[in-house]
Amino acid sequence: MQHCHVLIVGGGPTGLVLGCLLAMGGVEVVVLERRSYPRKYSRAIGLHPPALAVLQVLGLEATALAEGTRVQAGTAYRRGRPLGSLSFEQAWPERPFVLTLPQNRTEALLAQRLRQLAPQALHQGWQVTQITDPTDSHAGVQVIARNVSNGSDGTTERSWRADIVVGADGPHSLVRRTAGIGTRARNLADTYLMGDLAHHTTGTDQLLPTVAAIFLETTGVIESFPLPGQMRRWVVHTGTQLKDESQHLLTQLIAERTGEQLDPSSWTMTSAFHVRRRIAQHMAVGRCVIVGDAAHEVSPIGGQGMTLGWLDAIDLAPLLSHVVASHTPTPLDQLASFQQFEHTRLAAAQAAARQAELNMALGRPMPTFAAAMRDVGLKTLLAAKMRYRLAKAFTMRKPLGGSEVHLPP
Repeated sequence: MQHCHVLIVGGGPTGLVLGCLLAMGGVEVVVLERRSYPRKYSRAIGLHPPALAVLQVLGLEATALAEGTRVQAGTAYRRGRPLGSLSFEQAWPERPFVLTLPQNRTEALLAQRLRQLAPQALHQGWQVTQITDPTDSHAGVQVIARNVSNGSDGTTERSWRADIVVGADGPHSLVRRTAGIGTRARNLADTYLMGDLAHHTTGTDQLLPTVAAIFLETTGVIESFPLPGQMRRWVVHTGTQLKDESQHLLTQLIAERTGEQLDPSSWTMTSAFHVRRRIAQHMAVGRCVIVGDAAHEVSPIGGQGMTLGWLDAIDLAPLLSHVVASHTPTPLDQLASFQQFEHTRLAAAQAAARQAELNMALGRPMPTFAAAMRDVGLKTLLAAKMRYRLAKAFTMRKPLGGSEVHLPP
């Protein structure tokens, strides 16, 4: 039985960020990650200004900026004609862009930083199988994990006893289920096909290297985001039926709706997905707390899920450090600071979910007349002062219907 102050289940972006923050504060932390090897492809790509501020705290912002692509604006099109553009400059004057960097590279930077801060903290290839949070808070939370890596040292199972366990273990969180935390879930009918493809500048003004392009067609939206290495992420609305993960189908749909001719052999990733909203009813119960996708799964349309998780982590880290330093045995859900944390972060998740679903509604297939009405409304918004408010929403300064985000010092 090994002991630590805080054990984090899940070594994805949110778990790694929280692990780094705790290690910087002198907290003895262990991060257990089921995967033995880095991801082969990217999932999330967007690092909004608040996420970059978190990376600055960790000493990683300069590296990320050097490797990523700065998306400074977004332009909406219909039938090849621009409806309007949205610049991010006034939303975040100090960081007037959204940085795109493949998630697998982001995770690699975070894992490397955690190893620098706490060489023994990250354990890859260990799947948590059991979590026991006893009534007596002094006893700690017991965690059992089994070795699923190919490079086993002969040990098949290990046990840890932690003062606090954090679930950063995704939408199907074992920590959440063990703690008995319920969720409010909603499955949406929308399906999408996503992929990363090479793009070489053709001289048109539709796919500039620092501008996201949104094609609002009657058959469904297509979104295109610049990536490092002359690549672009494409996201295509495919109605209500999930399509095959085919790069040929992806390039065919892109050509039909936008006229862009892309080479299907240049793909590095394709993924078909449904959309779901799932938000936990609580984030802290007993000596367990959940963050990131374990606490709030929102539509990836808008790309704000990863930054939401990092803002969970930056708010949670000092609370955990205080509990550890003061040897507070009280269940976390009974502490006023954790109650406020939960209220603030779940409200932020609700606002992000509503905004993402509004984005989805605007991009669904619709009759020509309805699309024309939408286009008129969008042109009006992008030509008025409201565009500054929209820029704040899309860069996570202030989501629609939500509170303003304050950057970490």
